[in-house]
Amino acid sequence: MNTAIEALRLPLGTDLSGFVALLQRLGVPHRVSEEGGEQVLWVPDSRLVREVGLLYARFPEGDPQGALPAPPRSSSTSGIFHQLRRSPLTALMLLATLLVAALTLLGDNLAAVGWLTFQEFHIQGDYLYFVPLAESLAAGQWWRLLTPMLIHFGWLHLAMNALWYWELGQRIEARQGAPMLLLLTLLFGLASNVAQYLFGGPALFGGLSGVLYGLLGHCWIFHRLAPGAAYRLPPGVVAMMLIWLLVCLSGLVTALGLGAIANAAHVAGLVAGCLTGAVGGAWARRRG
Repeated sequence: MNTAIEALRLPLGTDLSGFVALLQRLGVPHRVSEEGGEQVLWVPDSRLVREVGLLYARFPEGDPQGALPAPPRSSSTSGIFHQLRRSPLTALMLLATLLVAALTLLGDNLAAVGWLTFQEFHIQGDYLYFVPLAESLAAGQWWRLLTPMLIHFGWLHLAMNALWYWELGQRIEARQGAPMLLLLTLLFGLASNVAQYLFGGPALFGGLSGVLYGLLGHCWIFHRLAPGAAYRLPPGVVAMMLIWLLVCLSGLVTALGLGAIANAAHVAGLVAGCLTGAVGGAWARRRG
């Protein structure tokens, strides 16, 4: 790397091997050095600093598939297509997210981003001026209530959310079907977007994180009421996600300069997911 920016500084005793392996798998350029009795992880782009910090906060020991086991892999192309055929809606959602990421240049193309944000905005100089939501809805732009979930700011942000949606989406699609996964995705997207707008006010926000917390809450509560293999999450996964949510709510992530977090979206998604999981789990338990 020609230039290097510090992303993490950790004690020498911290084992970074698993996390470095994850960065390598995701193709994140980096290097690790020892300075002043500490180990420092460097990246070549300032935009990667926040994403690497968030990734480490969630997966300090490495591969998230070690916490959420991936579906059986196949080295053949036919195995990949088999997974896609088995989970078509999950794949279509991720494809839509990837297309939006390409069209918006991961948030850098504000002209394209403006068509998908919760509120329409105009750019004047270095400032964004948001149009009142009621005006956009009156003009028939109802898609804005949902489309922020497709916007991602940074490819690592996109990669993390895609990994989690692929894992949780497959579980729900296999257990309750594609229509239910679609309904839950839209419901959690609406709940998280509206909550973030109500609590955060006019702002530029996006991502699948609120939906992911909803899917996680759904699987968690559903399994507690109607245990089954599909929604059985490995020990510690729910606790890890709840701890991360509390860390974000504390303001620590923002205070460390890692960027603003859509806390209201996360909480609303989780609450909505727990409610749907309770309803679905109770119904499944009643049916035996």
